Amino acid sequence: MRRDYELLIFDWDGTLADSIGRIVQAMAEAADRAGQPRSADEAVKGIIGLALSEAIATLYPHLDAAAVDAFRQHYAQVYVELDRQPSPLFDGVVESLEAFRAQGYRMAVATGKARRGLDRVLKANGWEHYFDITRAADETRGKPHPLMLEEILAHCGMSPGQALMVGDSAFDLQMASNAGMHSVAVGYGAMSLQALAQFGPQVCISHFSQLRDWLAGRAPVPLQGR
Repeated sequence: MRRDYELLIFDWDGTLADSIGRIVQAMAEAADRAGQPRSADEAVKGIIGLALSEAIATLYPHLDAAAVDAFRQHYAQVYVELDRQPSPLFDGVVESLEAFRAQGYRMAVATGKARRGLDRVLKANGWEHYFDITRAADETRGKPHPLMLEEILAHCGMSPGQALMVGDSAFDLQMASNAGMHSVAVGYGAMSLQALAQFGPQVCISHFSQLRDWLAGRAPVPLQGR
């Protein structure tokens, strides 16, 4: 049976893992340790997906590079403390990914997390070798630059037209667009579907399992993108 995509690329936080609340809390506690005012929760959600140093610099533009690095270290310490039991995966993720594997899809992760943090959660879920390739923000260019996706495509020997990026933030969808790739917006993570629809996803979903329906030709919700 012909299908439109061969490679599915997933963001991690807010797309596969229910970790947005933990990120917001970690940023607040890191601000306390750094002697900075706490940013509003919505502001923090708005930078999820960026590489950590860039995210901090966006929230606190008055900080110099040294202060950003100190803040980054506070955040990393707080997050590890909070994440001793890694954030759970969203409902439907495990079953859907298993189905995609059985159907012969190739799969990858493109995340704003650092490699150390990504490896830790992959190990916790027994997924060290689950994906064809994973790319973290501290080993390549951060979102929305397309290099992360270009590296994944090169590794898998795929063209942009054969791949689909699935994410919960504007940075995910912008990165896909910059790489010439289609995208799916998920509305249960960092940003609302209304906010994400403007970035031209092929479809917007409100539950991860709806991705299976859409890929199988059973559109779960009205198309809100292209």
